[in-house]
Amino acid sequence: MRVEALVFDLFGTLVDVSSVEGACAGEAPDPHAFVTLWRQKQLEYSWLRALMGRYEDFWSVTSAALDYSLERFKMTPGDAARRRLLEAWLAVRPYPETAAALARLQPRSLAILSNGSPHMLEQVLRSAGLRDRFAHVLSVEEVRTYKPAPAVYALAERHVGLPRERLLFVSSNAWDVAGARAFGLRVAWVNRAGGPPERLGEGPDLIVRDLAELADHVTG
Repeated sequence: MRVEALVFDLFGTLVDVSSVEGACAGEAPDPHAFVTLWRQKQLEYSWLRALMGRYEDFWSVTSAALDYSLERFKMTPGDAARRRLLEAWLAVRPYPETAAALARLQPRSLAILSNGSPHMLEQVLRSAGLRDRFAHVLSVEEVRTYKPAPAVYALAERHVGLPRERLLFVSSNAWDVAGARAFGLRVAWVNRAGGPPERLGEGPDLIVRDLAELADHVTG
């Protein structure tokens, strides 16, 4: 696969959102179920705000999703404990193969395109030791809406400086894959869970199990 630049989703693609469970272990009776709900509401609130035209940044969305999840689980942490839970999103761990795969993919231009707010993206990438891998770190903040809105994917063309057919967008989120493909980007789906594709009329150009397999296809 000839690729001049790769544009990556961040949460769930390069970094493992389930690592937030560690911060919840002392607070939630079932950390896995709690983080699953938290992530679900985080995404739902981003989609709903985009549809309603009432943008708030992803940090605020994540905070609101936390409060919903706390009430749903009947949890009442103090202010310090709640802050620790929220800040776990700033130290999400990368997948084991992430750093090596990114190293193999250079010297191609690499970029991030994420729902995350700018301060979230910078802190997560620095915490994961990945910041220096990326020439561009692009946030939806610039267009004040969320994926899968076409205006978000247009940021990749605009900032990387290449037409969409010369870019490869990479995401582990099937709905994100559909959105990017509908916009006209070539797309690789990192299907870690072995799940079925979304029935949205747009499928990926490439399906891989992890980022190491992605690097095999791009560099082979």
